[in-house]
Amino acid sequence: MSYLRFDKTLMTNLEESLPREILRTNRSGAYHCTTITDCNTRKYHGLLVIPIPELDDENHVLISSLDATVVQHGAEFNLGLHKYQGNNYSPRGHKYIREYDCEKVPATIYNVGGVILKKETVFRHFEDRILIRYTLLNAHSETKLRFRPFLAFRSVREYTHENNDYSREYFEVKNGIRTCMYAGYPDLYMQFNKQVDFHFMPDWYRGIEYGKEQERGYDFNEDLYVPGYFEVGIEKGESIVFSAGVSEIDTDELLAMFQAEADERTPRDNFMHCLKNSAHQFHNKKDGEHYILAGYPWFKCRARDMFISLPGLTLAINETDEFESAMATAEKAVRDFMNGMPLSVKIYEMEHPDVFLWAMWCFQQYAKFTSLERCSEKYGNLIMDIMTYLCDGKHGNLHVHDNGLVYSEGRDKAVTWINSTVYGRPVVPRTGYIVEFNALWYNALCFVSEICLLKGNGQLKYRMDDLSRRAERSFVDTFRNEYGYLFDYVDGPMTDWSVRPNMIFAASLDYSPLDKKQKKQVVDIVTKELLTPNGLRTLSPKSGGYNPIYTGPQVQRDYAYHQGTAWPWLLGAYFEAYLKIYKMSGVSFVERQLIGLESEMSRYCIGTFSELYDGNPPFRGHGAVSFAMNIAEIQRVMNLLNKMNQEGGNAI
Repeated sequence: MSYLRFDKTLMTNLEESLPREILRTNRSGAYHCTTITDCNTRKYHGLLVIPIPELDDENHVLISSLDATVVQHGAEFNLGLHKYQGNNYSPRGHKYIREYDCEKVPATIYNVGGVILKKETVFRHFEDRILIRYTLLNAHSETKLRFRPFLAFRSVREYTHENNDYSREYFEVKNGIRTCMYAGYPDLYMQFNKQVDFHFMPDWYRGIEYGKEQERGYDFNEDLYVPGYFEVGIEKGESIVFSAGVSEIDTDELLAMFQAEADERTPRDNFMHCLKNSAHQFHNKKDGEHYILAGYPWFKCRARDMFISLPGLTLAINETDEFESAMATAEKAVRDFMNGMPLSVKIYEMEHPDVFLWAMWCFQQYAKFTSLERCSEKYGNLIMDIMTYLCDGKHGNLHVHDNGLVYSEGRDKAVTWINSTVYGRPVVPRTGYIVEFNALWYNALCFVSEICLLKGNGQLKYRMDDLSRRAERSFVDTFRNEYGYLFDYVDGPMTDWSVRPNMIFAASLDYSPLDKKQKKQVVDIVTKELLTPNGLRTLSPKSGGYNPIYTGPQVQRDYAYHQGTAWPWLLGAYFEAYLKIYKMSGVSFVERQLIGLESEMSRYCIGTFSELYDGNPPFRGHGAVSFAMNIAEIQRVMNLLNKMNQEGGNAI
């Protein structure tokens, strides 16, 4: 039985099937995303969604969906599904679905009378091309297939509506057509592996609605253009492949191309394989650069997310070359920033004060997965340059004080990963001495001291050692309170007593200013007040302002974003800290927690983790359908857990 398989009972129940989404990417920025019933519920959904740099920095939906119709004895059975006003679904093709399977590639089996039709979808790696294979498994009489493409040609952040500016023009190409609705867009090629008849019947399908956008308080309806339909006969046992891309394809190669792409896929037949498959989707290679996207479908490459995600997405699954490839691009952004130059690569939010601190942690993970010597040889100069830059006070918002701690201004602009804003102001104005900043800072000072020793830089090593001694004393005096947990931030007389998860890093990092007893108190409080099945809460239910349900319009969601919602990526630091405290006796606890997480593989966007989850039962997923830091940190902990089981408690 398949690991990710859904039967007819679930597929025909829209309350169960519509919340489940599927994501496929080409590792060059393009993607295909929809629900498992092929009914789009977001404006970000689409069959072929690609970046068009000539227009802007956003992705664009070229084809929203492709409706297939089975024609037999003059009767038509449309397998598509769209939502219209008044909660009306048409043409309700989901009622013909017998099962849906996503172990190798997304596959839907339809049962229409005596016809059994299988549909499989792949996205070609590193090319903006979607391939769909239709195989007629059984039929008792002559069968035809009819295909209607629903075209959008618009940004993922906009909608298209019936207008007079679009072009109805099309041109025949081998086994298909090419068309382009608006100037500035590339031509769209829709082709098949065998000769088809195209019937030009242009029309607008009006008032299609997207339920997820309605839930989020946004506009939620649009009109889609259908230029006509393709029709082709199909025999029992035959496969027909549909291709949609921005360049013409040799249609004689489509059958072999589809099979080759399918054979390359990592099967999603267990928890680890689902994570690995998802990890690969965040890699974005284009124009000779290698980026890590923060999430789908709307996030770009963000500096903090990249450094947090990179070890888990690459090193944890033995892909060191991928780490080094992405870091080569990241280094360009780091050096551009330190030199005060415009960034030559498309990595965003490099200016945030903790970015370089997370970069040090990222290098430290590389040293642990390879060796300190290899890290020193490959990245030692960059590491020392970054720390010299910070210690010399060149960063505009990360200041090293005489007490050895770092200080950042965050009253007016969110500067940490807790970054939601309402009306231009941070919901949580974390400012001054910020707990994870200083935990990362102390860890970086000690790590870089090791690098300096290998590189023979005695002067910088002395500086690192002196600052680390001062920071160690100041950290405990500044952050630790009489209840055994750590203040989230301290700014002069302003002390934030909220119980938040950011203190967990002081217990998880390899170098910590806390002693073992202090670490245990932090871990125990986090376990008691912040741990949920799907992540750590961003705020304790006992703290003021607890708001754990991420729902409603944008402002309402922004107030809840970091006020009690749970984030899976924080489990990485939590599990690492737990294992450091409890050693082998903590392994069974971590394993049980991971088993609980596995249920998320078949909910929401299947095979991956949502961006965040409600902090209260039933812990529903929200936000981006797939989030890099969540996948990365769970993979990193699973790697650590495997090492502990193999090597014992000394592995950590």
